[in-house]
Amino acid sequence: MMIGGVTALLLQMLHPAALAGVWDHSTFRDDMLGRLRRTARFIALTTFAGQAKADAAIDKVKAVHEHVRGVLADGTPYCASDPDLLAWVHACETIGFLDAWIRYGEPGMSRADQDIYVAQAGVVARRLGADPVPGTRAACEAVIAGFRPRLVADARVRAVAHQVLSQPAPSPAAAPAQRVLMAAAVDLMPDWAQRAHGRQIAPLARPLVRGGALAIAGTLRWAFAGARQPLASGAGT
Repeated sequence: MMIGGVTALLLQMLHPAALAGVWDHSTFRDDMLGRLRRTARFIALTTFAGQAKADAAIDKVKAVHEHVRGVLADGTPYCASDPDLLAWVHACETIGFLDAWIRYGEPGMSRADQDIYVAQAGVVARRLGADPVPGTRAACEAVIAGFRPRLVADARVRAVAHQVLSQPAPSPAAAPAQRVLMAAAVDLMPDWAQRAHGRQIAPLARPLVRGGALAIAGTLRWAFAGARQPLASGAGT
């Protein structure tokens, strides 16, 4: 989830309105790890929790979105509850998590299973107000392709991307693993997005990055095998 989540963030921030919503209305720059944890918690609640907890989490996010609005530098108004903007955020998140799972969890995942994942992920997106919501992997890729003419990679994008990728590790011992996971997130982006960010993994380095991330993923799965904790009722965005 960390690799796919960072990939999704790097893609999402290329949309000026998505970046403005985070830049102008959140504590992202001052509490990035907290922001990421709250986002991951929302995904966990809407995926694994009971209906009541999932509904509460969705309603809370929708309420927050209504207050996230402003005007871009070119005078274009934006709002986080805009169905089109939510479709972009959802498509990036879906592809990010799906491709991370394929590369580091299930390389042989069938196209049919990928389509099932996309369709199921769309349930929450519709509840949040996204439109269009893709029902297959091909449709998800088409949504992303349709947004490309509107994407921008300016100095602010580069600054936020640098902050995301250079976030201090929870402890010095975790720093090497975090660097590998961040590099894996960059490597997971489509080539066009890597070029937009000006961040590309050298071909000779890719096997090291992918091998290192695969080893970390395997170690974590082993370490947490059988560990199941009930989700508490609180949720955030």
